[in-house]
Amino acid sequence: MQLNGLKQQMKLPVIMAPMFLISNPNMVISACESGIIGSFPALNARTKEILDEWMEEINSVLKQKQKENPEARIAPWAINFISHKSNKRFQEDLELIEKHQPPIVITSLGDPSYVVQAVHAYGGIVLSDVINTKFAKKALEKGSDGLILVANGAGGHGGTLNPFAFVHEIRSFFNGPIVLGGAMSKGEDILAAQILGADLAYMGTHFITAKESNASEEYVMTAINSSVDDIVYTSAFSGIPANYLIPSIVKSGLNPNQLPEKGKIDFSELGHPEIRAWKDIWGAGQGVGGVKRVQSVAEITEELLEQYNHAKEKVIKGKKDFATR
Repeated sequence: MQLNGLKQQMKLPVIMAPMFLISNPNMVISACESGIIGSFPALNARTKEILDEWMEEINSVLKQKQKENPEARIAPWAINFISHKSNKRFQEDLELIEKHQPPIVITSLGDPSYVVQAVHAYGGIVLSDVINTKFAKKALEKGSDGLILVANGAGGHGGTLNPFAFVHEIRSFFNGPIVLGGAMSKGEDILAAQILGADLAYMGTHFITAKESNASEEYVMTAINSSVDDIVYTSAFSGIPANYLIPSIVKSGLNPNQLPEKGKIDFSELGHPEIRAWKDIWGAGQGVGGVKRVQSVAEITEELLEQYNHAKEKVIKGKKDFATR
């Protein structure tokens, strides 16, 4: 199925981005039932057996909900797969993708061609997340159906390109599916992404505080109380540049203004072996200021839809006002 076919099942053109340690099957199901694409990283399931159970659960629950309400617009779901050979579960997880056939597979890092071959065999769609035009062209050469442009300000491993420039560059050589991510937290951001030329918006940070989220209470409250000034972009924790919440860095005993520019911090060498960067240093995007309270995924989606529709009305009114001046 092509992306246009999947979009007919959606109420709002949004993918709830896969978030490491946060996303789970309940979030995915809630997102799809609310009319947006729900997704999760395959490696959030700590073993292949758990991943098998998660994918079975998502498929069976969504199928049952659609059966109970045939008129409902239940969006498709997606799984995020690390396509680099360093992924120790590469083959095992790919076999589970072939078994459960998620409608969309999002690839990160590495060559997506093996994933493309497997997913296309059952009629699924492969979207590759990229941070620049070089990686975008490589993903397309390897057969990816579309691109997720991770622009400046995105939570986690975001890029540095301005979304305006990024979309325009990609559209100069690719007219297929584009998803735009980076610092989006409101309905008007979704509309702006479409106006730029993207098909869908990629939103993660706003869902950190969802009731269904696996984020700790402290993580959630830090996100709620943070603004764009509480975000730092650094490669100090994973070796790859990413956006993090400064309060979590300070809590870990580090000075956010004196982090190493390259490399990866070893907390055991600093006398803090109990601190684990992947768990105790919290990622978030520059749109964190738009996150103000704990809501369910359904409530977040409904609020975004209202903002989105209001933004469209303002644009239409603005055009009319401009035409009469």
